[in-house]
Amino acid sequence: MASDPAYPPVLVIVGPTASGKSKLAFEIALRTGGEIVSADSRQIYRELDIGAAKPSPSELHAVPHHFIDEKNIGEPFTAGQFALEAQKRIRDILGRGKPAIVAGGSTLYLQGLLEGFADLPEGNPVIRERLQDELECFGKEYLYEKLLELDPEQAATLDASKTQRLVRSLEIIEITGLTVTELRSRGKNRQDGLRFVTFGLSTPRSQLYDRINRRTQGMIESGLAEEAELLYNKYPHLIAERKSQALRSVGYQELFACFEGRCGLTEAIELIKQHTRNYAKRQITFFSNTLQVNWTAAPQNEDDFRKLVGRLVRDCQIIHSPGR
Repeated sequence: MASDPAYPPVLVIVGPTASGKSKLAFEIALRTGGEIVSADSRQIYRELDIGAAKPSPSELHAVPHHFIDEKNIGEPFTAGQFALEAQKRIRDILGRGKPAIVAGGSTLYLQGLLEGFADLPEGNPVIRERLQDELECFGKEYLYEKLLELDPEQAATLDASKTQRLVRSLEIIEITGLTVTELRSRGKNRQDGLRFVTFGLSTPRSQLYDRINRRTQGMIESGLAEEAELLYNKYPHLIAERKSQALRSVGYQELFACFEGRCGLTEAIELIKQHTRNYAKRQITFFSNTLQVNWTAAPQNEDDFRKLVGRLVRDCQIIHSPGR
């Protein structure tokens, strides 16, 4: 089905963590009367506030945000569910004559929304159980190296800590004889009707890493450790049984390890910085290799920021003008 010309293009802002996506999206939405669709797999969960870098209460009040604080911790929400629900909400926003601005860095959320997912096979319990046994016997690094050899493109989108995706990727290879990358290239199941214009914020690696380090320190000063401790005491079973992907994410898992006595607080903070830098590197690889992105330099100062906002606001106003 061809794209519906009645819908104007949707602005999508992507980039690695700490690149300034949320600030840029907020300012554009504020100036255009638009609404923000958050493509962040952690911000949808209540109680994950500081570590998920959620918008402030004043920002949430000033601009309508979608997929913020909509699920309870432990409640599953997949990338596929996000893609379908986000499409519905974007059509509703556009149907009310407002710009829709997608912003976030969760790679699978963005891929599902922008490109759709290939038809992947149902799980095979026998194969999955054997792979789980391999995980327990040989460790997550063993499975990651196995996937890296069989499907390097898929492996580049994750790391050894993403054990569920590792097992699923290897399961698909055994079931079909094809890699996830090959299956995705054969066809997409995206529901058409929407058009997207994707901008990526590019930052020199050294500057990005400095931003990450400073933001992490700011989160600690704002109470991240206290937030993590509340979660640690409230959800011990979810944490112990590793049943919540959100609670296993960077910024929380390192502090949980600290509470368990496996490292000190100083080491946990340094690990958060390191793991966040690693995550940013994987995001950059994914956006560059998987999505069609128009890269622009991330603002280095307030003057740069105002100029970029002005340019994107003008673009939004043009494409949402009557007759377009």
